[in-house]
Amino acid sequence: MNTAHARPPHPLVDRNRFRGQPPNHSSEIPPLEAIKEQLPEPVLPEQATWAALYWRAWEVLWAHLVQPTAENGFVTNYVAPSDRAHLLMWDAAVLSQPGLYGRRAFNFMGTLNNLYAHQHDDGFICRGVALATGQDAHYPFDPNSTGPNILACAEWRYYRFSGDDRRIPEVFWLLLALHDWYRDNRTWPDGSYWATGLSSYMDNQPRVPHSRDHHRHWTWVDTTMQAALNCTCLAQMAAHLGEDELAVQLKEEHVQLVELINRRLWHEEAQFYQDISPDGRFSRVKSIGAYWALLDNGMVAEKRLNAFVQPLRENWAFNLAHRIPSMSADSEGYNADTGNRWRGGVWPCMNFMVLQGLRNVGQHTLAHAIAVNHLQNVHQVYMDTGYFWDYYAPETAAPGEQARKNSLNACITPIALLLEDVIGLSVDWPHRRVYWDRRLQTEQPYGVRRYPLGPDGTLDIMSNQNKITLTTNQPFTLVMRDATQSLQTAVSAGSTDIDLS
Repeated sequence: MNTAHARPPHPLVDRNRFRGQPPNHSSEIPPLEAIKEQLPEPVLPEQATWAALYWRAWEVLWAHLVQPTAENGFVTNYVAPSDRAHLLMWDAAVLSQPGLYGRRAFNFMGTLNNLYAHQHDDGFICRGVALATGQDAHYPFDPNSTGPNILACAEWRYYRFSGDDRRIPEVFWLLLALHDWYRDNRTWPDGSYWATGLSSYMDNQPRVPHSRDHHRHWTWVDTTMQAALNCTCLAQMAAHLGEDELAVQLKEEHVQLVELINRRLWHEEAQFYQDISPDGRFSRVKSIGAYWALLDNGMVAEKRLNAFVQPLRENWAFNLAHRIPSMSADSEGYNADTGNRWRGGVWPCMNFMVLQGLRNVGQHTLAHAIAVNHLQNVHQVYMDTGYFWDYYAPETAAPGEQARKNSLNACITPIALLLEDVIGLSVDWPHRRVYWDRRLQTEQPYGVRRYPLGPDGTLDIMSNQNKITLTTNQPFTLVMRDATQSLQTAVSAGSTDIDLS
């Protein structure tokens, strides 16, 4: 662990139980065929190739499950790309999303535990830890050293989907220490946040000039929004733990950040949230990173919501042949041919983020249309090449320029995005609610078998236009939405038919 320029220790880091934990070599990784019955099964008679793509994505993920070593200091089994030298903060958070659906067969959250095990005394966690040696990829005060700040979001989403609150007391205190480190070391005097191209993960996007390795003294819209979203997730964890005073403090910090975002980062002329320079100039790029705002209720002022979402519908902006490019087509530096990474490339992980946000603000029809378009393109490129790619061209069904093949992050599309945004199933298990945005237009019944509910519940749910048939061993409330009607009904354990005619 690099200790150069170490800051005073943060007292909450002492509550990080992952530090100093010995590696767990006793947990064998089962073969995929042995545990397939523990995974949900999409049933799509009219889109059988999408279901086949789903199972292929699990095969790719399963081939990259590895065990910790004494040399790297990791504490549990994890998922890691074979073509990377480091476990990256961004990858760990992204891969926890399809991992929600495989949690009974493999603990995908363990990948995050291995980052937590390398937290510094002052709360810092490096954005990359070497798979061979466990050494940090950066010194703490390298501007590229950490980010994006989305670990608390990944943890809270795990709780909301699984209902498993055992991780909350384990991770809350270390994440609060990391939150404090960000606020102490990544802010300007007004409380806004900065990043770099590398630390934001959007390394070559020209939103801030010459910023691959430097903040250029700008305020970064996505990093500031992530800090606000982090406050919300940590406040909810604090409330769950009965830490009411901390919850109030985090909510107050959130209010201040939202006020700053709407006062400083809303570009009235562009009708968009954008990065801003020290002398008050807005970026010339509409970045997909601005849509982090949609994940946080109330961050986007109500009077601005329609205008902010509208570019996702416009073919001169984000509504291209393959939705959603990483920057709008009318932005300076957009690359129409290959996407040139973050100059217009379509990144599955960012699409998934935007779709979560759209559903959060009630834009279900738009979210479904984007999801189907994206899945169709990913499927076509897989049929043409035999691979998933980390990003795609925005105007043709093709991999992006020098994209990495068999990308693990791309598995988020045929697994999590298929289940949540195409089939339309999601769950809020602490409130015992299952949501179905039922929008696929099919003649034959479709749905999901073995959908996980809480610790050990399952749901088989199928529907045609006139009826829902479901079987479950857990009571819950079903909330159904489609293009023409909505329904909320209590469901008991057993088999149930719901007439929609």
